[in-house]
Amino acid sequence: MAAEFLITETEEWLVSHRMDSALPGYLIVASRTSASDLSDLSDKALREIGPLLALVQTVLRRELRAGRVYIGRYGHQAGHSFHFHVIPIYGWVEELFWQDERYRTLRQFTDDVSPQTTDGAELTLFVWREFCERLQPPPIEGPTVPEVILLLRNIMHARSSSIDT
Repeated sequence: MAAEFLITETEEWLVSHRMDSALPGYLIVASRTSASDLSDLSDKALREIGPLLALVQTVLRRELRAGRVYIGRYGHQAGHSFHFHVIPIYGWVEELFWQDERYRTLRQFTDDVSPQTTDGAELTLFVWREFCERLQPPPIEGPTVPEVILLLRNIMHARSSSIDT
């Protein structure tokens, strides 16, 4: 992980901005220990992760005004430490989702006919494809990724240090 993306750390975990994400506040919370499953982690790491994820979620909602914050564990590639994706969903992100007709094709996979309903899976897919994989991501609203990293460092450093005591 590049140092410019690191936000804070505890004894067992590193919190960083996702390096390839243009979405401000898309964070990765990674174990310092090589592990492929949650059950492989130490008791100390397990005790830290709940409060740390709660802190990250709270800060994204309060400071960046994320309407929702998705936390998930995805992937299974060898060589990556066990980690969580923390994905902020801002109102403007959801608006972009609804404006992009390509994502309406997802409706064919459900029997839900109610208009303008979506879920975390659809919005996560949208964020991955549009903000992490496109060479030209959509324009963002609000602070930039570097501004968010600096803001989160300032807010979270003191708060996260109390987690690993």
